Amino acid sequence: MSDSSRDTAEGAGWGATELGTYKRLMPTEVEKISWLDPRMLWAARNGVLASWFGDPTGRTRSRWVAQRAASGVPADKVIRRDDPDRFSFLVIGDTGEGDDPQYSVVPGFLKTGQDTRFAVLASDVIYPVGSADDYGTKFFRPYQDYQAPIYAIPGNHDWYEDLGAFMRVFCGDAPPLAPQPPPRVLSKAWLQKLLWHKPRRGDGQRLDATRRLRSAAAQQAVQPGPYWAIDAGPVRIIGIDTGLLGTLDAEQGAWLREVSQGPRPKILITGSPLYVDGAHHPCAIEGGGTVDDIVRDPAHRYVAAIGGDIHNYQRYPVQVDGRTIQYVVSGGGGAFMHATHTIPRVDIANVTEKDFRCYPLRGDSLAFYSKLYGRRLRLRRFFTLTEAEASAVVAERLEMPLTRAQQKTARITWRIRLVAGLLGAGRRPDRAARLRLPVRKIYTSLFSPSSATYSPPFFKQFLRLDVTPETVRLRCYAATGSHAQELDPPVEDEVTIPLV
Repeated sequence: MSDSSRDTAEGAGWGATELGTYKRLMPTEVEKISWLDPRMLWAARNGVLASWFGDPTGRTRSRWVAQRAASGVPADKVIRRDDPDRFSFLVIGDTGEGDDPQYSVVPGFLKTGQDTRFAVLASDVIYPVGSADDYGTKFFRPYQDYQAPIYAIPGNHDWYEDLGAFMRVFCGDAPPLAPQPPPRVLSKAWLQKLLWHKPRRGDGQRLDATRRLRSAAAQQAVQPGPYWAIDAGPVRIIGIDTGLLGTLDAEQGAWLREVSQGPRPKILITGSPLYVDGAHHPCAIEGGGTVDDIVRDPAHRYVAAIGGDIHNYQRYPVQVDGRTIQYVVSGGGGAFMHATHTIPRVDIANVTEKDFRCYPLRGDSLAFYSKLYGRRLRLRRFFTLTEAEASAVVAERLEMPLTRAQQKTARITWRIRLVAGLLGAGRRPDRAARLRLPVRKIYTSLFSPSSATYSPPFFKQFLRLDVTPETVRLRCYAATGSHAQELDPPVEDEVTIPLV
């Protein structure tokens, strides 16, 4: 097994000597998404409109579900597979930007997943707005050689065009929804509809042609809707759709409570992680209660909850009534990297830094962003930190030991401390933190999507879960863009979850 980032800097992808073969998989021309482009921001406006005028996701989702029910989909929305008691599957989140970082994951994904029974895409299948004609280069092409079905739950970006393309691809080529009666002129609903982003005319004309890239019988799967359950071997995997704003409508909430019943061990897949960045986000359900209430109920026997949306890997082993539930963030499948160095020292739900895991390591995240800012601001000599310097200052600010096993402590100068403070490392309330550059809230919403780089290391990841009647072994595999790690993807984290 190759070194991981926890072993050496080379294991993190720093100083890679040979670029991976992923570029051979890419189209000759790649559209690079820039969220600094006003046209891109305007196209992706529906999330903002939903927060201003009210979220229509629940009503639209109910119409999709009703349409699928009319076509004969079982009311329980459970996919009953014939997997044996021992099998494996993959989970990959937030994939679809169609550029180097997404394609860099593919060789390791295929190698690690060659004996798996299926894969699950957890959130944001297609950026920027879930358009049908983007599925060719951002879904069918990259995963054309994965010889098993792929199921998916939508993320907020897939909802920016009211989920039409997602339903066509994953839900039996569902036809468009029937038009709704127009709202009263000058009403709040009328203004929202007037401003609402809609698919461009003619979108989807290339979809039938690109479907051929995944046309083998072994690759086919039709799911009952945007949320579903899969009975696979000894476990039930439940995928929920958290829409534009990260919540559940009452109808889906009632279904979730129903399919969570029974003694079968369960794994939740959600577009909105329940623990992330050192904070708890239980995910509200319309009408009362939360998703995490359902997950924590011992009668439901959840053993893990895996969420996308945040573009890195995090794991929180939370003790609940004498048992451990693994809360996982897995959104590093291809989109721009969300920083981990801004995560404060973890102390939540009795999970401490000793128990917490993340990828990229905080030091690698800080080094990545220091290089990014140095390049963008043309202040490379000031901002750029080596991985050793970044790891040392993060350890100092969070008062924890160095994470990398074979690393010597670098000398920490005033410049290193200042850069770490400006870039939000550890979020300590010091003078530099008050001057902090926008790496978190403003940066996440506007500038962080532009942190995508097109040369290694990329710090991408995916999960493999190996299921037996007694356990689920969860492993987080890294994809850095280097050739050596394509051939032997490093394991960044591993945990064995008991089912009995």
